Amino acid sequence: MRVVGALLPLIPFAAALAGLLLKRRSRGAAAALGIGAAALALLLAVLLASTVDTTVEWGRRLADLGDLDVTVGVRLDPAAALVAVAVATVALAVQVYSVAYLADDERYAPYAAQVSLFTAAMLLVVVASDLVQLLVGWEVMGACSYLLIAHDRSLPEAPRAAVKAFLVTRVGDVGFLLGIALLGVGTGSFRISQVLDAVAQGRLGTATVTAAALLLLAGVAGKSAQFPLHTWLPDAMAGPTPISALIHAATMVAAGVYVVARLFGVFLAAPRALATLGVLAAVTMLLGALAATAQDDIKRVLAWSTVSQLGYMTGALAVGSPPAALFHLLSHAAFKALLFLAAGAVIHAVGTNSMTSMGGLRRGMPVTFATMTIGLAALVGLPPLAGFWSKDNVLAVAAQAGFGHAGPAPAWVGSLVYFAGLATVAITAWYATRLWLRTFFGQPRGLAATQPHEPPWAMRGPLLALAVPSALLGFAAPSRGFGRALGAADGSVLGFGWETLLVFAFLALGVAGAVVVWRRDSFADPAEALGAARPVFAEAFYLDVAQEALVVAPMAALSRLARRADESAVDGAVEATGRGTSGLGGLLSRAHRAGLPRAATAVLAGAVLLGVLAALIGALAGPVVGAAR
Repeated sequence: MRVVGALLPLIPFAAALAGLLLKRRSRGAAAALGIGAAALALLLAVLLASTVDTTVEWGRRLADLGDLDVTVGVRLDPAAALVAVAVATVALAVQVYSVAYLADDERYAPYAAQVSLFTAAMLLVVVASDLVQLLVGWEVMGACSYLLIAHDRSLPEAPRAAVKAFLVTRVGDVGFLLGIALLGVGTGSFRISQVLDAVAQGRLGTATVTAAALLLLAGVAGKSAQFPLHTWLPDAMAGPTPISALIHAATMVAAGVYVVARLFGVFLAAPRALATLGVLAAVTMLLGALAATAQDDIKRVLAWSTVSQLGYMTGALAVGSPPAALFHLLSHAAFKALLFLAAGAVIHAVGTNSMTSMGGLRRGMPVTFATMTIGLAALVGLPPLAGFWSKDNVLAVAAQAGFGHAGPAPAWVGSLVYFAGLATVAITAWYATRLWLRTFFGQPRGLAATQPHEPPWAMRGPLLALAVPSALLGFAAPSRGFGRALGAADGSVLGFGWETLLVFAFLALGVAGAVVVWRRDSFADPAEALGAARPVFAEAFYLDVAQEALVVAPMAALSRLARRADESAVDGAVEATGRGTSGLGGLLSRAHRAGLPRAATAVLAGAVLLGVLAALIGALAGPVVGAAR
């Protein structure tokens, strides 16, 4: 199993290296490498999920950092194997889908290779046994996200979105790096198992553990788009739709949640860090849901939905339940990948992201309509779809922590996460129903919407495949084996109780609210009912504007000032010296180029001057010499 675990990231990595060496027009070879590597990685992940029933670890020393060893190896457990299955499944769906979606793209070959590298980096994070090894995968994902978001060079907003994603996540990654360094120095090892053992045995002081956990949370907030480092994720929609599915479902944003679950022993020893995470989770889930209510771009609705759903996952972690967080991570990976790829099919048919130009698409796109309906129902949490089981479990553990005072964090954290999650249920139901109605029902509102068509089978196939786990994954919840695989001590990831009735009530309230508003005027946008709050929600409470004013603008002004100082002072002095030397050289050069008569006159004049000067010196020196005698 150790060899299989090692091959899991190595196979897509080898495909990425081979793909980057291909010529840009080698579409067939690029597709074969990308799809083949993803399929093989999926087979290996399924093999691991079916055989690994305990923690397996292997590693070799790679380098020394002073007194600390850096190792490379594999750390596998059932939860890691299930996450690897989710990553490989979405990666395979994206690779197949991209063949048709980017049929006319001349840069498809490097794109497919970068997707393979992205997949390899996430799988490296999943199986890493060493914190430095994990950091490598973590950073490679950041570089790949930059390349893939900026893939479409014809879109002016794509490079800006890529730079924003890169810089915002780098801010968090500085803290992540420092947190890893603090844990390594404090425990004397970067091996994950040894770090967790040292923390559990109390060999690190409370202050050190808390500081390390908070620093790690900075990186998690960046990668998993938690407030206040969430602003990059909606703008990342400038990338190709398959990349949106990959980032939002199985890589990048899932990495932060997975790492907290992986290193949960560190956070368990730092209740203040868990309390901080709980506050961030509550703010993030409400902020993302409210922002989604007022978006017209179908991909931005789903992007803000991702921000909100990530809040559920981090909220489950904050109240001390990694199994609930990982269960929602798995179900979210399925239905969110499905939703983005279905949105890509809609955009492919109508030629725009704007829901204002859609409507009535269910008649011409029955497969897309059916699969996207399953995805939206799972997102809302309708039973018996996957999202119902996983979301209800998150709310159940939050209620238990808040009202039953069971959990490592203070009780108020559980209450905060629960009430924020309950309110988010209603808001999610509202914006998901609005998207469903605006896209597929009513009369067509755009010319392209009057003649919709299904996408090619290379795009429809992944939709049908992803609809299966979106609908059926929840049926694994009653299995004790599934719960134990996710780390639940009693094997249960079910949370039915009194809070389930409240969830149904809030869900019905959200759906009914959107339907009632839509039925008044199906041609109008239900978001108009938001009134004066609509522009506030559409701009996500103007946090981007504040970020621009408080961070981006001052840094840009400082960089312009530094540039002017460099050009006028440093470069100016160097260039002035060069100009002066060149001028003096030119003067001497002109003197040497003088004609013979003029040169002879100059030499004679110089001799006369030297003679006069010598006579003057002799006259002045003579009396002094005589006086000395």
